[in-house]
Amino acid sequence: MKAIYVAVIIACAASLFGCAHYGGIAPVGKGKVVILRNDVLLFGLLRKALVCDTSSEGVSNCKESEQP
Repeated sequence: MKAIYVAVIIACAASLFGCAHYGGIAPVGKGKVVILRNDVLLFGLLRKALVCDTSSEGVSNCKESEQP
């Protein structure tokens, strides 16, 4: 029982500090979207905005620091 408890605590800690949460996706023009990514690490100090091309297969060619 103690091993299960420790495993659950480790899994919760890993999900809190090792994951990125995507804050939103917004279309900007023909065939482009902006994806906002918020990292949980360091209380969200590592925020990024990605500009990606869209197609019928999904998003591709994502770049940071690009004007949409």
